[in-house]
Amino acid sequence: MSVENPLHDCVVVYDLGDRTQIEITGADRAKFLHGFCTNDIQSLQPGQGCEAFLTNIKGRVLGHLFVFATSSSLWLDTVPGQEAAIIGHLDRYVIREDVNLIGKSKDHGELLVTGTHAAQLLMLDEGLAMYGNVTREAFGNPFDVRRVDMLNQPGFLISGGSEFLQTMRQSLMAIGCINGTAEEFEARRIEAGFPVYGRDISDENLAQEVARTRQCISFTKGCYLGQEPIARLDAMGHTNRELRRIAFGPGCLPVAGTILLVADKDDEAGVVTSVAPTPDAKGMIAALGYLKTKFNGEGTQVRIATERDARGTVLAVLE
Repeated sequence: MSVENPLHDCVVVYDLGDRTQIEITGADRAKFLHGFCTNDIQSLQPGQGCEAFLTNIKGRVLGHLFVFATSSSLWLDTVPGQEAAIIGHLDRYVIREDVNLIGKSKDHGELLVTGTHAAQLLMLDEGLAMYGNVTREAFGNPFDVRRVDMLNQPGFLISGGSEFLQTMRQSLMAIGCINGTAEEFEARRIEAGFPVYGRDISDENLAQEVARTRQCISFTKGCYLGQEPIARLDAMGHTNRELRRIAFGPGCLPVAGTILLVADKDDEAGVVTSVAPTPDAKGMIAALGYLKTKFNGEGTQVRIATERDARGTVLAVLE
């Protein structure tokens, strides 16, 4: 869906303060986490990061994470409400390792600063590599800046204390940033194809079904929990279904769980997981959903099972 969006040329600030943040310390932290993530944690140097899945022994997704390495710890960042589940899952496997899992969600919040000129505005003169992170100081407080392009344009998570973030947000507004709403963020992340765990991803999904294999999975890193079924699926060459972006026309507003059919054949194609209206797109509706492999190609026409004229178009996977 190619749409003119006035926000694309601005720097927008979204309050993502309730996201889960976990710090992992201890000498064995990288080796330990490496054994439970789909991406290569041990190769991360301070200031670097990656995106990864936590998987179970069957290769199904228990969490969708950003991992950021500093000189003294690893930070995990993911959707709200996952702190207890992730710490509980990892803590089961800590035996003699020098590893400490510390929940930081209560005392750390986040702002997402995103837009074409976001790096310049944040005075990141040399830019910041994808998933990179740096520590800065403002108003007498240290804070972390982490590169995550979750809206398919330059984006930076600012992590710090809640009072500091309120001051930072006011400062960003004062120099011309736009105050983004939760509704706008939801629409833009669906347009960008960025999934949310608990809505677009669950422990029923195989890692490759989420269609973030390039970003999240290393096939050369060695053993980890869930590696065998993930490698076996890779050898097969495809999944039975994958997450895709779908654009519906004005007046079509499916809800999560809506069954989709192939428009002209009435074969069941898949199911919607997220949906949001995009007012800047002349009434178009953005959606995410899992579609069977034979029906998930770009340009495929689908329709809502209960409404013959409520049609959508499968969009390309964004790389």
